[in-house]
Amino acid sequence: MDIKKFFKDNTVGGLLKNVSVIVGIVMFFAVVYFYIYLPNITKHGEWLEVPDLKGVKVEDLEKFLKEHKLRYSVNDSAYTDTLPPLSVLRQFPLPGAKVKENRIVYVSLNRVAAPTLPMPDLIDGSLLNAKAVLKSNELKLGRVYYEASPFPLVRELRHKGKVIMVGERLPKGSVIDLIVGDGFGPADFVIGNVLGDDYESALHKLSGWNLHLGNVEMMPGADTTGTTPFVFKQYPLAGDSVRVGDPVDLWLAPKGYKEPEKGNEENQ
Repeated sequence: MDIKKFFKDNTVGGLLKNVSVIVGIVMFFAVVYFYIYLPNITKHGEWLEVPDLKGVKVEDLEKFLKEHKLRYSVNDSAYTDTLPPLSVLRQFPLPGAKVKENRIVYVSLNRVAAPTLPMPDLIDGSLLNAKAVLKSNELKLGRVYYEASPFPLVRELRHKGKVIMVGERLPKGSVIDLIVGDGFGPADFVIGNVLGDDYESALHKLSGWNLHLGNVEMMPGADTTGTTPFVFKQYPLAGDSVRVGDPVDLWLAPKGYKEPEKGNEENQ
């Protein structure tokens, strides 16, 4: 066959023959590229299974993944006391996932030190509430100690034997012991003294004794404008027998106040 004559045929049939040849060549190279070359380059159909990295220390991670023909990148960090510091907490893709060779596995590492958080306010709350609040703040409930009290409420917080104040910062995961009222304490008791205390301190004492604030009055001629008011009188008196929940009346005056003599008071 004369090849030159074949391609120089100017008839419609010759044009179709030329197009057919071009299409055939394009299809040939397409088949070679997509079904032979590309699969060999991308290793089509070849998958690796991602191993479980949880607990693997960061210094061992590169070698471990290299054996599995994978790489890693640290994504972020968090904290738990159940795994060693700088070991893998979480990963993506997850263990068992099918991936290509040389795929990057993103990991979260366990921090060296636990982050701190403020101690939540559990005082005068129930034991059930304390358990829920501790858990939500990633703190652990330790031992519960009961002491005589008519109210089954939290009275004190301790960490490693030390009294903890509300708002004090503690490492996440700290164990908190609770001092809780047993609900069977005596209802009657002797009231303490708040004379000479500033108003806020007196309120704090009354709250600790499970007593309520009653009437509050100013002493005759007393002016506490711009000053801190102090307790000059109280009723019931210090040493009197009271019941839980009783009101306590207070009389306030500025520091150094002296009560006017009765004669002078009548003259005024």
